[in-house]
Amino acid sequence: MTKLYAGSAAAAVIALVAATAWFVFMRAPDDPFAQCRGSTVAGGVAEIGGPFTLVDHTGATVTDRDVITRPTLVYFGYTFCPDVCPLDVARNAEAVDILDEMGYETVPVFISVDPARDTPEVLEGYAGLMHPRMIGLTGTPDQIRAAANAYKAYYNAQTGDDDYYLVDHTTFTYLVFPETGFAEFFRRDETSDQIAERVACFIDAS
Repeated sequence: MTKLYAGSAAAAVIALVAATAWFVFMRAPDDPFAQCRGSTVAGGVAEIGGPFTLVDHTGATVTDRDVITRPTLVYFGYTFCPDVCPLDVARNAEAVDILDEMGYETVPVFISVDPARDTPEVLEGYAGLMHPRMIGLTGTPDQIRAAANAYKAYYNAQTGDDDYYLVDHTTFTYLVFPETGFAEFFRRDETSDQIAERVACFIDAS
């Protein structure tokens, strides 16, 4: 299991981050969020995010405009994930609650990379368990691939039988705004308090 997620993290870092040194040298001088950033994206934030069409946990077809209506924490994962996803999603939900206490309303979004098992009905139960405002999203394989590609999110289903298999995937959480789009990503080692503090900084600077 350790090797599985180590491979995922390595692939995601290659796809999303050129090098941590870019944080010092590639930050735009006119970046209004400069004081909030903890990372720098290779190619710039304009290269991450974009429109998508998916199916939410109620079975309705939705677009990014329907989903991202306020500051949003987006996570790509799957409900059958045995360890990483539940911890990350619970942490994001806790960050949303902390932000509520600080006076900032945000939304957690969970995009499944396992459409074969994550039906709207499955996601409804999962999202409701994690947070009352969480939006669970699934779709066709092509729809999910398009959304993941837009966010440079890696995933790959491992071999196994039809019911029991793992999906290797990116473990970043993305901060997205309705008007300006992708703003930042958070790594697994960041706590709910750290995420909440930085999200609040981005909201204040927006």
